[in-house]
Amino acid sequence: MTVLVLDNPEMLARAAVEAGLIMSAATDNSPHKPHRMRFHYGFNKHTLDNQDVEILRQHAVYLRQQPGARIHIHGHSDNFGAEDYNCFLSRLRATAAARQLMQEGVRESQIVISGWGSTRPLARPEDRAANRRLELEYLTQEMARAL
Repeated sequence: MTVLVLDNPEMLARAAVEAGLIMSAATDNSPHKPHRMRFHYGFNKHTLDNQDVEILRQHAVYLRQQPGARIHIHGHSDNFGAEDYNCFLSRLRATAAARQLMQEGVRESQIVISGWGSTRPLARPEDRAANRRLELEYLTQEMARAL
């Protein structure tokens, strides 16, 4: 017997909808969320550049039009310096992005933030630039029901 394990919540939710296990809330007119889910920062920075802010605004449009959607903002830092400061900086990055979304009209109840410091590197710890980042993760009701 072969068992397929899906570690992609969106794919799992889509499969459940297609199998008729749950009803899809999406319609053909529903907005699509932006594809870009990761943003990188300069050393010791917590503000996004103008292009990144524009992408975040697109996420805000999607979240405003999908009141059942929630977003988890994960802030990360590199491993340079004290871990206490890295945790603070990663939380500052996530909070700044959350504030930007709320300024664009996203409800606070749709946003969850986490600051991971340098505990979850994307690349090798020596590749500091890749690890200074912010990641967005969508949490929808469909995903929760499918899981």
